[in-house]
Amino acid sequence: MVLEQLVDGLGLLSAVFFGLGLILMVIEIYVPGFGVWGIAGITCFIVGIIVTADTLIEALILMMILLAIIGIIFTILLHSISKGKLPKNMVLSTSVKKEDCYIGTSDMKYFLNRQGRTLTKLRPVGTVDFDGVKLDAVSEGEFISKGTMVEVIKVDGRRIIVRKIQEKQI
Repeated sequence: MVLEQLVDGLGLLSAVFFGLGLILMVIEIYVPGFGVWGIAGITCFIVGIIVTADTLIEALILMMILLAIIGIIFTILLHSISKGKLPKNMVLSTSVKKEDCYIGTSDMKYFLNRQGRTLTKLRPVGTVDFDGVKLDAVSEGEFISKGTMVEVIKVDGRRIIVRKIQEKQI
């Protein structure tokens, strides 16, 4: 009975607010940004409820119906996302490869057998400069003073292990 009154009382103005709110929420899904579209859509939904409802109970019922509809739409979207049915502009299609001179932070094997100069004391951990690239490094266990030339002897994940070069020391 209350639902029939709500449907009968739904005027053109409230239908415009609900439709505009729905359109703005869909735009929010597909347009990356700060959330302006979503906030505007929620505002349109709230204004639509205020325009439509005569009493607080009607407003609460409309809010529940609106939340149920949004929940169903959200469930459908999540289901399509999990099945891989996304629009092409929402999926990153490019990739970064080693051939394009990209070195990830986890790929430190590039520094194997490279020489550098210690920027701090290594006791046993400190900072080493490898041709302008400053990285944390670990000595083999010995104390290495600042300004000493070192060579990378082993790379274990992100851990760079260095050994002192016996030549010159600054």
